[in-house]
Amino acid sequence: MVTPWAPPPLTGRPHCSPEFFGGRRGVACADASCGVEGDLESVADGVVGAGGPAPSRLCGSSLDAAMAAARIVETGDARVVPAGGVESMTRAPWVVPKPSRAYPADDLTAVSTTLGRRLVNPKMPAEWTISLGECNEQLTDTFRISRERQDVFAVRSHQLADAAWRAGHYDTLVISVPGTQLDRDEGIRASSTREKLATLKPSFRPGGTITAGNASPLSDGASTLVIGSEKASDEIGAAPLARIAGRGVHALTPQDFGVAPVEAAEAALTRAGIGWDRVGAVELNEAFAAQSLACIDAWDVDPGIVNTWGGAIALGHPLGASGGRILGTLAHRLVAERKRWGLAALQLLLDVFGGCVSRLQLTELSRRSGVSKISTHLLAQKLFR
Repeated sequence: MVTPWAPPPLTGRPHCSPEFFGGRRGVACADASCGVEGDLESVADGVVGAGGPAPSRLCGSSLDAAMAAARIVETGDARVVPAGGVESMTRAPWVVPKPSRAYPADDLTAVSTTLGRRLVNPKMPAEWTISLGECNEQLTDTFRISRERQDVFAVRSHQLADAAWRAGHYDTLVISVPGTQLDRDEGIRASSTREKLATLKPSFRPGGTITAGNASPLSDGASTLVIGSEKASDEIGAAPLARIAGRGVHALTPQDFGVAPVEAAEAALTRAGIGWDRVGAVELNEAFAAQSLACIDAWDVDPGIVNTWGGAIALGHPLGASGGRILGTLAHRLVAERKRWGLAALQLLLDVFGGCVSRLQLTELSRRSGVSKISTHLLAQKLFR
């Protein structure tokens, strides 16, 4: 009898006891259903008795959880809500479809769930069920994004991630998983160059532009956020990092999912009452360099403020965890770079959305701004590797 492998306990995470939540608490945890449902205890330890949504929206899961947590706080249903996501793409199971009739004699094909549920409904239009890579190849055709631009963007991601890690920006954000013998994310390749990436073969289309080098790698990871009201920060003794000031959602046809953050970000900025001229930091999930460049080109934003600590091409894109990572990184960037407004955005296929604006809370003046009756704050954030 083989004993199933169990992940080692994480160290350094806060123990979210009932006392931590002051008696009024909720939990909004997310995963992408890749065989890790049982590991959610590692993300929200000790919240027995707390209730909240558990969205499973692939790449958008933990950002959706953060948005749900903010709504819970804003309505007064809870003062503090932990939100997070977890993904183990290396442990994702293979699945087979249920037979359409009893006692089938035909063979069944196992399907990988590494990128989420991938059992295709044959009644869907063919253009809706193409691969993620082909969706992005079509974006490069539509927006004329060259292979060279994608490779340059990928090299930038690796270089910025390496520089940020060496500068200590991730020291207080990341907790190592015992037994991994890793001191930082293993996907970062500081020595990567445009010339090296140019030698890689296209991954999705003969003569295409998308390769393993300008797309995010398959990764394992988890992230947690603590979201609460301003009053709750006094109760638990944690000063807020930022205030969540607006949210946005936008849907497109499935094959165009990569540019959904464009309009979602505009909606979030409108709800926050600001324009791009006031945004000082952007965190955009780098699922592919192609869709990242398409979004940046469409926004009225300086590319130099996007992902200055590196992005998913270097750090990895564990689907359910990425939203929490980019939102938490954004809050810490605002503090480190002394910016007031920032935006975090990502995209996902089929259930397409992205966009969440955070406002920096550094001074008493900003905390007394009176923008809303109930201020929603990001109180803390941790990443588990």
